[in-house]
Amino acid sequence: MIGHTISHYKILAKLGEGGMGIVYKAEDTKLERLVAIKSLPHHIAANDDERQRFKVEAKAAAALNHPNIATIYAIEEVDGQMFIVMEFIEGQELRKIVTSEQLSVNSVIDLAIQIAEGLKAAHTKGIIHRDIKSGNLMVTESGQVKIMDFGLAKISGGMQLTKTGGTLGTVAYMSPEQTRGRGVDHRTDIWALGVVLYEMITGQLPFKGEYEAAVMYSIWNEEPESILSLRPEATTELEHVVSTALAKNRDERYQRVDEMLAELRALRTDGNALKKRRIITPLVRRRFSKKTRVMMYRGLAALLGLFVVFGIYFVYQNSGAIESIAVMPFQHVKGDPDMELLSDGMAESITNKLSRLRSLKRVIARSSVLHYKNQVIDPIVVGNQLGVEAILTGSFRQRGAALFVTVELIDTKDNRHIWGNQYDSELKDILSVQDEIANSIIRHLQLKLTAAENERLRRQHTQDVEAYELYLKGRYYWDTRSAEGMLKGLESFQQAIDRDSSYALAYVGLADCYIRLGGYFFSAPQDAYPKAKAILSQALARDSTLAEVYASLGSIKSLFDRDWLGAEKDFQRAIALNPNYAPAYQWRALNLVSIASPEVALAEARRGLPLDPFSQPVNLVVGHLYYLARNYDQALEQTSKVLERNPRNAVAHDLLAQVYVQKSLFQEAIAEMRASIAISSSTERMGLLGFALARAGRKDEAEKILHELIEISKHKFISLTRTALIYMALGEHDQAFEWLNKAYDEERSDAVIALRHDPSWDPLRSDPRFIALLRKLGLKK
Repeated sequence: MIGHTISHYKILAKLGEGGMGIVYKAEDTKLERLVAIKSLPHHIAANDDERQRFKVEAKAAAALNHPNIATIYAIEEVDGQMFIVMEFIEGQELRKIVTSEQLSVNSVIDLAIQIAEGLKAAHTKGIIHRDIKSGNLMVTESGQVKIMDFGLAKISGGMQLTKTGGTLGTVAYMSPEQTRGRGVDHRTDIWALGVVLYEMITGQLPFKGEYEAAVMYSIWNEEPESILSLRPEATTELEHVVSTALAKNRDERYQRVDEMLAELRALRTDGNALKKRRIITPLVRRRFSKKTRVMMYRGLAALLGLFVVFGIYFVYQNSGAIESIAVMPFQHVKGDPDMELLSDGMAESITNKLSRLRSLKRVIARSSVLHYKNQVIDPIVVGNQLGVEAILTGSFRQRGAALFVTVELIDTKDNRHIWGNQYDSELKDILSVQDEIANSIIRHLQLKLTAAENERLRRQHTQDVEAYELYLKGRYYWDTRSAEGMLKGLESFQQAIDRDSSYALAYVGLADCYIRLGGYFFSAPQDAYPKAKAILSQALARDSTLAEVYASLGSIKSLFDRDWLGAEKDFQRAIALNPNYAPAYQWRALNLVSIASPEVALAEARRGLPLDPFSQPVNLVVGHLYYLARNYDQALEQTSKVLERNPRNAVAHDLLAQVYVQKSLFQEAIAEMRASIAISSSTERMGLLGFALARAGRKDEAEKILHELIEISKHKFISLTRTALIYMALGEHDQAFEWLNKAYDEERSDAVIALRHDPSWDPLRSDPRFIALLRKLGLKK
């Protein structure tokens, strides 16, 4: 092959040969540059399975573009011969460097960071290398690492090409699960990086044997010799990194390469950084009860929140560039429901702290970041989708009595690491450590905060960790939006209050359950709303600075009291206290329908949308306001986006049906209402179906529904406006007004408020009785 030309590549020299191909140095005669060409040997090219594996390598590698990954230029095929054209790298294999010289500890850390950064880029794309070893790592003369040979890459969701029970790659670098021929994930690359790190530090491999089976036995059953005994100048902190990466149980390893990267960066930035932690070894770990673990978790959540505030403000004060952020769902080892609850609660607590800092112009709400839960994220993509300049990622794991939490702040413009750290805790010290660090941060941070902001940062909503856990459970149930969920939420919030009667947020949660029970007609509004209002007065007495209290009070004044000007003041107060509290904009927009135009209300709703862009309720409020503004095409577009994300959103089907009625697409409207009722049947939805049937001229079917609703109303609360709506569509206006006046007397809902602008009521709009009804409601014509 030497001296031959393939296509426009002149072969200059053979660089190496492995199980997956021969690599040549070549000249690209068109672009006049040196390249490396990897081709399949003929005996492998004739094998369809191996040929397919080669294509997978090419596809995986070509998808990556990172300074620490060898660049793929092209994939070529000439006369049945397939080959990859890639970047030619002047340098040495890391394997040769390690065997010829002893690297300094700092050099080892620098090289490991580069390898980890390359793996992070691959894992973000869903690609696992599966053959990380010192022979597949090139180091240039300038010290830059290049990861080579993605021949064993596994694309997430792609073809499984590994033979059953077979093993690929070099055994000494393989994870325990890989040597057993089991399914692997990105944590097998973390193990291999741990092997390479050990090799760079000590000059030898951690697991050895004279033959393959002996090496496998060592990987499964033996612990490697301590790096400190082989390299005395290494630190216990570096040993901690190596031992965590080489945990035989992959659930005890770093769960993402980001975690390992953060610790390596901390060691490089400050060689003593990790010495400030207390490393907990297996010899001193002991078991604790579930209640005790929860106390440790909750204390650490509050501690972490304070650290995050420090990190964000450090960036802001020094660069002035970060004004928007999203706190991603925290990653954790699955299987423990308490950990699942904690992960959501931890992200929410940090978000709530950050949202109250006026220096941050946008803090994305929890409901939108949950869209990324359990996903491998690309910070640049997430930044574009959410419109933020930075994201905070976090992960945590429990090992015996220890809990390790790693956080990293990333600039979404260029995927640049801004700040990161790891926090470890022991139960016996967690509360004292928390107080010590909180006082230290407040004492040493020179931030431009108002007195009120300083006070809010110091304040903990509760000191009772069990009450906090009950509060998180209550919010979980509240999020279900079902009658059963609301009742369970009431129970959890009340239990939280029983444990800590000063817990203002728990009172807000209790009130919000009653508001939703009344608003969704799970309970009569005249029963639910007064209870919610009384509870909120207790919350206000305990903390008058919570935006959540004023937003919930405003919703009651708007829906039940019909005090729209009073509600407007409450919403303004909520937004002043927390400009990043998305629900305040949503509720204020609905209230503005009663005192302003739909266009004004729409502008307010769109102000809140960037704070919670994936929230289905927020997007549906925007769609509803487009409908009230009679912009039906925009309403359809907005509502369809919600259904794309969640086809089982019954409220979205309801709104779509109402829009179709106004566009005289009656069959489509009926279909949407039937779909909605199939998802969540209610008298409210039966009324909308009856309305659509009546408008379609299907009088008999509409009348049947009408009589059913009238019977139901004799013994159960229903939305009376829906009965009036069917009568109106049937042309029986006198009956429609009779039921509308009943609704005025008995019903408190947004359906009554919507009378002012809802195009469904246009046939009655010029009737003096309709004008009189609006006047009684306090609504302008």
